[in-house]
Amino acid sequence: MNSRVIRLLLLVISITIFSTISEAKPVDLYKVLGVERSATQREIQKAFHKLSLKYHPDKNKNKGAQEKFSEINNAYDVLSDEEKRKNYDLYGDEKGSPGFTNGAYGDQGGYTHFTTSGQGNRQSTFRQDEWPWNGGGSQGDSRSSSFSFGDSSESGSSFGFDFGDIFSSIFGGGAKAGSQFGNFGSSTGSRFGSRTSPNNIHTVSSKVFKNEIMDQGMTWLLLSFTPTSKGYSILESVVEEVVSSLQGALKAGKVNCQSEPSLCEELGMYPSKSARVFVYSYKTGSKGSLQEYKSGWEAKNLKSFCHDQLPKFSSRVNLNNYDFSSSSVENKPRVLLLSTKKDTPAIWRVLSGLYHKRIVFFDAQTHDVSDSAVKRLGVDALPAVVGWFSNGEKHVLKTGIAVKDMKSAIDELTILLDRFERNSKKASSNPSTRPQQTESQEKQIPLLTASNLNVHCGETIPVCIIGVFRSSKGREKLESILSTVSKMSLTRRRNQVSSSADSVSFTLLDANKQRTFLNSFDKSGFKSKDTLLVAYKPKKRKYVAFTNEVTMEEVQRFISSILSGDIQFQKIRQNPVLLK
Repeated sequence: MNSRVIRLLLLVISITIFSTISEAKPVDLYKVLGVERSATQREIQKAFHKLSLKYHPDKNKNKGAQEKFSEINNAYDVLSDEEKRKNYDLYGDEKGSPGFTNGAYGDQGGYTHFTTSGQGNRQSTFRQDEWPWNGGGSQGDSRSSSFSFGDSSESGSSFGFDFGDIFSSIFGGGAKAGSQFGNFGSSTGSRFGSRTSPNNIHTVSSKVFKNEIMDQGMTWLLLSFTPTSKGYSILESVVEEVVSSLQGALKAGKVNCQSEPSLCEELGMYPSKSARVFVYSYKTGSKGSLQEYKSGWEAKNLKSFCHDQLPKFSSRVNLNNYDFSSSSVENKPRVLLLSTKKDTPAIWRVLSGLYHKRIVFFDAQTHDVSDSAVKRLGVDALPAVVGWFSNGEKHVLKTGIAVKDMKSAIDELTILLDRFERNSKKASSNPSTRPQQTESQEKQIPLLTASNLNVHCGETIPVCIIGVFRSSKGREKLESILSTVSKMSLTRRRNQVSSSADSVSFTLLDANKQRTFLNSFDKSGFKSKDTLLVAYKPKKRKYVAFTNEVTMEEVQRFISSILSGDIQFQKIRQNPVLLK
């Protein structure tokens, strides 16, 4: 076969290749997700979440579901990334240059190029005014084409490229095939496996967890997975949707348990076959803890779960009975939120977590600024925040708070609280501003004895809070804390009959003299504790013990949780008896 015939044959083959590519029907990524080209990132995210749930291979076993799922992931990979989406809209290619991609097409005109996988100059250039058709549908009338395949002296080919490379690229045989031909012939799951994570989900390592998450007061939504975990893509999109809707209230992170096995083992979040979702929260104590989410893949359910796990460091008080003139709790400044909400607002719960080591939080429900208690505080519009320095000095921090969205509101109130804390420290450092505490202002906590048992812990008392001590230092600490807490009118849930100030009584108990009494609750009599609290319901013969470190804040939270019904009581071992 002479050289002229060979050249003609090669020309026919090359034209056939380009004709095949040109006739491939382009796929509109926006249509794949069922959204308009003007769709917001939120709309794109929701569409992806809905479709990925529908076509995920774990849920949909119908023929073509796997291919459809990969197509959806491919579309979301491009459209969820601002830079890729911009390039796709301009050129039809997410990489920022016009070219043949798997289904991508442009509608903005411009250049189209094709690069082979051979060595040297392998680019074929087709100008918009020279190409007989346009990848993006530009309606040019030009019918001519231009072919330039590089130096004809290379590779023994007059066209300058190796046809073996081209065919291997198209059918997935070459290492460079994916980058040159838009992943023709590649695995349907390749897009899913390498998809860029959403911007709101941080990669969490052991160092990040220790320095930025653990005991920092912020609620975190954590996704644990391995590269082979089922459902990872869907859960990631669900987490992204939830954290986007609750910006400011929580953060999100993902933990690759293959690269961070010790962290996953330590936290108990190692996935078996499927990815798992946890919320790192402060709902149950001052130390953060993990709560696993197990209620399906719906974003609204996960959002509700996260809302329920937000911190509960703010104590609900009765505005008419609370003694705001009392000394500061643990020498900390205090802030009170006044609102019409029947429950503590989510924003206030978030802030109480962020500041729980520095500021004591309260909140109260009120319906009108004309209320006498509200007037006494100097508030003229709701919602409002009133603060007391650690020296007792009162300040109205903000009234008529307008909330545009959670993130902006938290940012604004964070600035307010930071300034308030700084001013409190300055005021406390000035001795002339410190109020003098008199003995008559202290409320004495009685010592529980056989003679006054019925008075302080009889069946007519709904809940009896018993401060147990084994040393004089422990007694002083408990007496000081309970004296302050007893002045607070912590409210009960509305479905409970009693809401009076007498619903809780406070007493002290000498553990060294009343071991039999403590044995009625616990077989060991809490021997290892110098101080603890026992909440006792005499009529129901039930109790719950607080054995963590006794601080003002923790005692206040413990009692608030009891009155709110958030703590479960257990049956006592026998009827408690006090020795004379």
